[in-house]
Amino acid sequence: MNHPAKGAASAVRRRYGASPLHLLLTLACFALALYAGVRLLKGDTIGVAIWFVGAALLHDLVLLPAYSITDRAAQRLFRSRAAQPGSVPRPSVNYLRVPAFISGILFLVWWPLILQQGGNYTTYTALSADGFLARWLLITAGLFIVSAIVWLVRTWMRLRPARKEARAQERARSATK
Repeated sequence: MNHPAKGAASAVRRRYGASPLHLLLTLACFALALYAGVRLLKGDTIGVAIWFVGAALLHDLVLLPAYSITDRAAQRLFRSRAAQPGSVPRPSVNYLRVPAFISGILFLVWWPLILQQGGNYTTYTALSADGFLARWLLITAGLFIVSAIVWLVRTWMRLRPARKEARAQERARSATK
């Protein structure tokens, strides 16, 4: 017996390529973006348009080349000596990428307060704007330290079987002497 709900979901999946829930969530995201756009453009339309164009230009002309060059440098730093010039980068570069990305996102969100350009932050929130730079630096250091610890543990765990094998071979050699 074929269930109608299962048949409808299968039909949507065949035509759309994903589940009906995915389609529903995608439409909800578009509706939310449309609502936010209408609310945002209700006030200073020209200012918002200038801000979007400026942000796109800043990203495409300054930030993208900067983090692309930094990523290439990190890939070369972590490339093994035996790697071919066009080979895929080693995953160990991700131990730099992830904390740098998170730190960069935090900086982009909080840069006015980190650089003490908060303006009316204290007036609006009744909270002090001091200490954001120190907190951001501590969070950044913590992210890199945790990433380094994870890298060290994973490297140690990966090399552990090789060390065990080398010790076993050494014991076998010494036993035969």
